[in-house]
Amino acid sequence: MNPVANSTFLITGGASLIGSHLADLLLAGGAAEVRLLENFALGSPDTIAHLVGNPKVKLVRGDITRLNELLDVMDGVDGVFALAGFLTLPMSQNPALGVQINSSGMVNTLEACRHAAVKRLVFASSTAAYGNASADPIDEDTGFVSAGLSPASMLYSTSKLLGEALCALYTKTKGVSCNALRFASVYGERQHARAVNANYLAQVYEQIRAGQAPEIPGDGSEVHDYIYVTDAASALLAAYTSERDGLTLNASTDVDTTLTELVGCMLDAAGRTDLRPVYREDNRAVKSYSATKLCYTNKRAGETIGWSPKVNVREGVERYMKWRDSLAD
Repeated sequence: MNPVANSTFLITGGASLIGSHLADLLLAGGAAEVRLLENFALGSPDTIAHLVGNPKVKLVRGDITRLNELLDVMDGVDGVFALAGFLTLPMSQNPALGVQINSSGMVNTLEACRHAAVKRLVFASSTAAYGNASADPIDEDTGFVSAGLSPASMLYSTSKLLGEALCALYTKTKGVSCNALRFASVYGERQHARAVNANYLAQVYEQIRAGQAPEIPGDGSEVHDYIYVTDAASALLAAYTSERDGLTLNASTDVDTTLTELVGCMLDAAGRTDLRPVYREDNRAVKSYSATKLCYTNKRAGETIGWSPKVNVREGVERYMKWRDSLAD
C-alpha cells in the first residue's frame, strides 16, 4: 500500500528549498493535495513557481506562530512536514522572532496535528544538534557540545533540540506519531540565500562566473557534510512512510568535504582550470558550527527507514551550477 497516494499533506515552510522538492516527490507519489503553508518571511515565490497552476497544490499564506491558522489548514490533512523555522543567519538577525518560531511555532504545529488526528509529522531538525561534538563517528547517541559555538549557532542548535524533544513528548504522551531528521548542510537547485553554508556556494559561484579567483576563508580545512536537496526530500518521504516512529535520525552523506575541496569541485564543474583559489582571513560575521572533522553517520537511517543518499558532492555541485547558469543565461 502506498501511504502517499490519494493522501493530503501539509508542508510548513512550503516555499523553501527542501519544501519545493518534497512537494515534487509527494505529487509524483500520487498525493491528492499538497498544501504549502508560508508567510514568505524566508521562503520565496520563485522557489515554488513551477508548482503554480497545479490543481493539486494549494498555497496558504499563514504563520505557525498562530495556532488558529494551523488548525484551519490542517483540516483533512493526513501527513505534516514541519520545515518552517529560522536558520542560524536569520536567527542572529532577529533572535526574538527566531525563538518564537522555532519553539512556540513547533508547539502550535504539534497541537494542531493532535487536534486534526494527523497520521504522522516529520520534523526537519539539523546536525547542529550536535554542536561541536567530536566523536568518531557522530551518531544519534552523540551528545550536544556547546563549547566554542557562536551565540547564534548555540541558539539555533538548542532550538532544534527543543523541537526534537517536543516531537518525542507528543509521540509518547499525546499520540502524535513523529519522526525527526537531522539534516547536514542542504544545498541545490532553487536554493535560497538564508543558509550560511549554502550562501558560501552561491558566493563562490558568482566569483567563478565573473572570472574572479574564488576566496576561501581561513586555510580551507573547514569541513561540512553537503547533502543535495533531492536526497533531503527523499529522506523526509522515507521518514513519513516508515512503519516506525519516535525516531531521530541523521540525514547526511557521511562525507566530510573541506572548503578547498568544495571550491575545487566548483572550478572543475565550471571548466575554469585557469583560476586558482585565494585564501583570506576568516572574518565572517556569522558562521555555523565548524570543524576540520565531522564524521556524521547515516547508518541508522539506512537500518530503520531504508534511506541513503544518492548524490555525491561533485555531482551535486554540477547540478547546482547548471541551475545557476540557466538563471543567468
